[in-house]
Amino acid sequence: MGHHLLPGNPPVPVELRRSGRARQISLRVSGVDGKVTLTLPRGVAEREALAFAQSKAGWLRSQLARQPETVVVGLGARIPVAGETVTLQPGAGRRVRLEDGLLYVPGEAATAARRVQAWLKATARDRLAKASDRYAAALGRPYSRITLRDTRSRWGSCTQDGGLMYSWRLVMAPPEVLDYVAAHEVAHLAEMNHSRAFWDTVARLMPGYNAPRAWLRAQGGALHRYRFKD
Repeated sequence: MGHHLLPGNPPVPVELRRSGRARQISLRVSGVDGKVTLTLPRGVAEREALAFAQSKAGWLRSQLARQPETVVVGLGARIPVAGETVTLQPGAGRRVRLEDGLLYVPGEAATAARRVQAWLKATARDRLAKASDRYAAALGRPYSRITLRDTRSRWGSCTQDGGLMYSWRLVMAPPEVLDYVAAHEVAHLAEMNHSRAFWDTVARLMPGYNAPRAWLRAQGGALHRYRFKD
C-alpha cells in the first residue's frame, strides 16, 4: 500500500499493508531489521490505521530503541564466527585466515567486507554440507542440492525434490545452532510438515535440539545486524 512517516522526533517510517485475513489493525516491529509494518483489515480507512499507529508512537520508539546497532563490517570490526567474537585485522598472503580470535584479511581495506563475506559463505557451505551429509545418512534419505541465501524470514527450507536451502549467516552462530538447522531441514526430507512425527525425527537426529532452537529464536535476529558492503 505504501509508506508513511509518523511525525515525532525522530519520525518513524511505517509500511502500510492491507490484508483480507486480518481481523483488526496490527502494528509490528521486525526483530531482524526494525522495519515497522501497519496491517489494515479490509474496509478500514487508512487514516484510522494511522491514528492507531500514532497512538502507539511511544511503544514503537521504545521497541526501536532496543534494536541492536548495525555493524558495518571492515578492518577493526568485531563479528561472530561459530559463536565466538573475532576481530578483523589486515593480513598477508591471498586467503582470509582465522587464528586466535583474529580474522586476517589480505588486500586493500576497501575490499575487506567483500572478502570476509565470501569467506563466511564458503565456510558456511562446507559446514552445512558436512552437517547435512551426516544427518541425511542417519535418516537414510538423500538430499538433492544445497543452496545458500541471505534470507531474513527463515534460516532454512526444504523443497519437495529434496533441495536444502540455508542462510549463510548460520556460520556466525554457535556450531550447535548450525547443526540444529541442518537437522531440522534434513528431517523434512522424511516429514514435510511440523507434526509430532517431524519433531520426533529432529530429536532422533539431534537429541537436545531445544537449546539451540531457543538460541536462534532469541538471538538469531542479531546476526542480521552485520552489514557487508565495500
